[in-house]
Amino acid sequence: MAITRLGPNQDITAAKIAGQINFKNLIINGDMSIAQRGTSATGKTTDGYYTLDRYQFAITSLGTWTFTQSTDVPSGQGFGYSQKADCTTADASPSASDRIFYRQKFEGQNLQYLKKGTSSAESLTLSFWVKSNKTGTYIVELFDHDNSRHISKSYTVSSASTWEKKTITIEGDTTGAFTNDNNLSLHVAWWLGAGSTYTSGTLGTSWGSQTNANRAVGQVNLADNTANEWYITGVQLEADTSASDFEFLPYDVNLQRCKRYFQILGDNKSGTANEPIVNASNYNGTYTTGAYLFNPVMRTAPTITSVSGTDYYGFVANSQSDNANSLSGTQTSNRSTQLFNNGDISGTAGQAGYWETKNNSAKVTADAEL
Repeated sequence: MAITRLGPNQDITAAKIAGQINFKNLIINGDMSIAQRGTSATGKTTDGYYTLDRYQFAITSLGTWTFTQSTDVPSGQGFGYSQKADCTTADASPSASDRIFYRQKFEGQNLQYLKKGTSSAESLTLSFWVKSNKTGTYIVELFDHDNSRHISKSYTVSSASTWEKKTITIEGDTTGAFTNDNNLSLHVAWWLGAGSTYTSGTLGTSWGSQTNANRAVGQVNLADNTANEWYITGVQLEADTSASDFEFLPYDVNLQRCKRYFQILGDNKSGTANEPIVNASNYNGTYTTGAYLFNPVMRTAPTITSVSGTDYYGFVANSQSDNANSLSGTQTSNRSTQLFNNGDISGTAGQAGYWETKNNSAKVTADAEL
């Protein structure tokens, strides 16, 4: 297979991007295969990254939900998983500002070849498989955070509880360039319900300045009945005026891309405690720390969080373990952090060992989501 290399004076065009085999899809984890945080989350009523990597549910007072990495997929398409949203507490009469949508966010530096804000702005095509028992009109929106601009398109769930493929083309925006950095520039959102704040105008089917009333006009309310559920998989967003076949990436490649935004530093998914986390040493008798190097380098310095509880973590040294309730991060950059505990350990300064989990619920994570 010949490899095309662009010279220094050759522009990247939609045709050239479409001709490449790898990474034409702006979406990360479009096949819904990576779920580092877990495969199910129940009782959710607020914004959060709950199951599948890189996808956030944005919820304001519109129902209670269970989110699942499901094995219900369209037959014969090559997908192993989908995202399922299941309404468990209904809200048939949403207040004006209520809303729920499902979205993925993008760094500006990954969008420069779209040439947004110029006369050569590239069109995008979004394709995905969707299934719901609730038929009717649904809205997909692209939202430009750098310039407060958006565009919305509708699609129809025509047949109840049947997988359907949807393809939506979005014209390029000649106004407002994306900032060339690692911050949030764009998100794509699938609306599932909205109050009048977002539905009282005219659907904004062309790029324009942010007008909330035009964002989700016509959207059905998936939260109006506890029988309602919605599935999605095979999501692809590419620079072109038509959809190409879904780009399947190897699992390890997909996982590494997700780890730029979220990593598990230590946990017990296997259900067995005593998983080593990082080599460490006792600094002064009570302050015990070890340097953890992120692989891959993360988008920005992440937030380090540990699930805490009595004796959840252990410092193993000299054939014995001294227990701690939690671990924290300090001197954190996008490349590394120091995992430490100060006060739970009583040992000998200079003693070398390692941190490990001591409880099946112990978990340490690094979060650099947009």
